[in-house]
Amino acid sequence: MRGDDLSLPPVSARAAIVHDWLPLIGGAERVLADMVRVCPNSEIFTTFDFLTDAERAEVSLGVPVHASGLNRLPMVQRYYRNLLMGCTRAVEAFDVTGHDVVLSSSAAFAKGVITSPEQVHIGYVHSPARYAWDLSHAYIGAMGGIAAPLKRAIARRMMHRFRMWDARTAAGVDTFVANSAFIAKRIKKVYRREAVVIHPPVDTSAFTMGDTREDVYVTASRMVPYKSIPMIVAAFAERPHLKLRVLGDGPDMAEVRRLAGPNVEICGYVDADRMRAEMQRAKAFVFAAKEDFGIVPVEAQACGTPVICLDAGGTAETVRPLGESAPTGVWFSEQTREALLAAVDTFEAEGHVIRAEDCRANALQFSAERFREELRGLIYEVAGV
Repeated sequence: MRGDDLSLPPVSARAAIVHDWLPLIGGAERVLADMVRVCPNSEIFTTFDFLTDAERAEVSLGVPVHASGLNRLPMVQRYYRNLLMGCTRAVEAFDVTGHDVVLSSSAAFAKGVITSPEQVHIGYVHSPARYAWDLSHAYIGAMGGIAAPLKRAIARRMMHRFRMWDARTAAGVDTFVANSAFIAKRIKKVYRREAVVIHPPVDTSAFTMGDTREDVYVTASRMVPYKSIPMIVAAFAERPHLKLRVLGDGPDMAEVRRLAGPNVEICGYVDADRMRAEMQRAKAFVFAAKEDFGIVPVEAQACGTPVICLDAGGTAETVRPLGESAPTGVWFSEQTREALLAAVDTFEAEGHVIRAEDCRANALQFSAERFREELRGLIYEVAGV
């Protein structure tokens, strides 16, 4: 059933929800599903849709999903990420003129949809495209292999074109919404616009407190460079009396295995039930990424589990450190073994003051119900529908 029974009713106006793409179900797609719950009389527009029928139903809740013409290109799943400028043109080709409200769900180009003066366009930004703005040099510099200099030259030219398009299309958004105060600062820097902060929905009802705790730290993530899983594993190798359990898989797996000592258990990919069970039993959850928001640390807190995390990005907004009232974790300031180890040592010495009930209560501030209520309120406020 779409919608729910909070103080504001679902938005009855016709809404166009424009989403970057649908290659799989992740955090942005869960935001999309809750946008549909807020606006049940809606249609979804997206550049690519590679979901199965069951996955699509989970995200769309039965509303129509319209993919761009790019979706019909041969074997496009293999190279769709290379079609950045094609995606900008595909988004501009979406005809949303028959809708009263336009919501864009954007980490790249969805906010570039063209709207009329009579339509209200609310742009929910997961992040301005990192690979085009502040992390552009890092992304391009990491390109290697055959003809690397040529690939970097092409990428620099493409990113220059994309940045001009991205900056120009910001003017078409009436109200920007950021998924965290951290992203609101990036929106201000890139687009010179203020943004309302509405944190993304976390399914706190699915992550609940368990009955037992193990003397084991847990980390869970896709093993990609910015998640810093090898750094976490290397740090625990220097504390052989502490146990660490690592959940997830990805390009950094070989490095993780190389660095792991006998006190580190590498589990690989696990399903949602195993993930939840591990969080419920964990002594603490370790998270070293600088995330735009970071849903997994909130899920851990919903299980009553303290979080050891970076004091930057989204976790600076979702985890209360030792020293504050009702703390839920320990912060560290640098993505280094030394800083993480200092935080782990602090947790070993002082973490007993962190209460599972406080972790759970803090996580409930980021529930899906709260997200829907805040988004409804904003739509009623700025669109009058």
